[in-house]
Amino acid sequence: MKIREMTIDDYPQVHDLWMKISGFGIRSIDDSREGVEHFLKRNPTTSVVAVEKDKVVGCILCGHDGRRGCLYHVCVDEDYRKHGIGKHMVEYCIKALKKEGVNKVSIIAFTKNEIGNKFWKNLGWEFRTDLNYYDYTINEENVTTFNP
Repeated sequence: MKIREMTIDDYPQVHDLWMKISGFGIRSIDDSREGVEHFLKRNPTTSVVAVEKDKVVGCILCGHDGRRGCLYHVCVDEDYRKHGIGKHMVEYCIKALKKEGVNKVSIIAFTKNEIGNKFWKNLGWEFRTDLNYYDYTINEENVTTFNP
């Protein structure tokens, strides 16, 4: 298993992986090839893929604003789970953020994502109860659809 920096050339396999994950939310603009390419240009060293025999089996989009990092679309192919791949990808992203002087990182997990929430809890991430999270949609065409 190789864990390495993600490039836009990984997009077709990453997108295929996203489409396989039950309950995964995909945004029409942000998660398009162009949207991911924009994200990677802004955050060229912090996103990661896990590759087994030339097949992408895990991915994290990771970016920051210079102060706080954020992990997006953390996923591992169901056939490759329970082998530490997710944990190693998170460690890779944290190391990359540290190199860029970022001191804190967050993840947003859907409340119905039991597998994801258990994963973060087991890694020792703190569940925040002291804040509210708000969204404001600027572009109504950026629609989120969820895989069955």
